[in-house]
Amino acid sequence: MLAVPVCAALTASGLMACDPGTSGGLSAMAVSYTTDRAGTRAFEEEGVRVHWLSCAARLATGASPSVRAAAGVDCEGETADGARITITGTVTQEIGGRCVHGDLTAKSDGRRVFRAYVLGDCNAPLPTPTRTPAPPPPVPGDGGAARPTVTVTVTVTETRTSAG
Repeated sequence: MLAVPVCAALTASGLMACDPGTSGGLSAMAVSYTTDRAGTRAFEEEGVRVHWLSCAARLATGASPSVRAAAGVDCEGETADGARITITGTVTQEIGGRCVHGDLTAKSDGRRVFRAYVLGDCNAPLPTPTRTPAPPPPVPGDGGAARPTVTVTVTVTETRTSAG
């Protein structure tokens, strides 16, 4: 059960490193990840119990070097009691997984919960990589037998047809 969140965190971290971003340092993956984390915390602080939230960002294209880079953000999710939640807006700066600057509006079931120009804690310590927990101690009587591990497998099916 613990492997899924750890894999998701590692995937997000790895993807952030691969996303080239803009000349101003803004990355769509970093904006998505940070808005998701900070938005979930902000909803919780407003008394909205978040079941899940997923964010996507897209970098503005065609901006001149004198115009500050920006990313449009769209988040959607669900509360613990099944209500629809959203965060939408524009992000102009992302700071190390801790916060985003911009103009963001959050809604729950169509009702505005908050509007933020800074989302997250920009002064928080940098996030640390997730460590893999130590394996549990052997169960008495199992003779120290190996414990099962969790494996994720992806199967790709390819169909080829001849051109003839």
